Amino acid sequence: MAYCIKCGGQLAEQAAFCPQCGAPQKPAAAAPAAPAASATGGLSENVAATLSYALGWLSGIIFLLVDKRPYVRFHAAQSLVVFGGLHVLRAVFGMYWGLGLFTGGWHMFGPGMLVFRLLSLLTFILWIVLMIKAHQGVRFKIPVASEIADGLAGK
Repeated sequence: MAYCIKCGGQLAEQAAFCPQCGAPQKPAAAAPAAPAASATGGLSENVAATLSYALGWLSGIIFLLVDKRPYVRFHAAQSLVVFGGLHVLRAVFGMYWGLGLFTGGWHMFGPGMLVFRLLSLLTFILWIVLMIKAHQGVRFKIPVASEIADGLAGK
């Protein structure tokens, strides 16, 4: 599976130009045994992209700063945006509904706690799905977050 060196879009094996952005591609002289293994200490693109989701937004920051491959940078940036945003939402909701535990308020058992639990479940499901898709080599995009991630990754 080949990817554009500029935008990271998927290419046909011997494509001279990217069908999405039109950037010229380097001709494939000889296929290496492991794709770009020397740049990141032996990690293939799929493994590095998967690991960019492993610790949520924290591993996203690390891979965004360390790895220069477009596919990995996209997934690292998407990890940062998705899990960073969900982390902030959970912190805000947790602070609001957490105060009900100390003041004896009704917040603890109200519909807000259901929203908090559903947000936690959504975070877990997204974490699993995004790691699986990254390992499979799929550029799976979360609608709003992927546009922000493209800007962060330097597309």
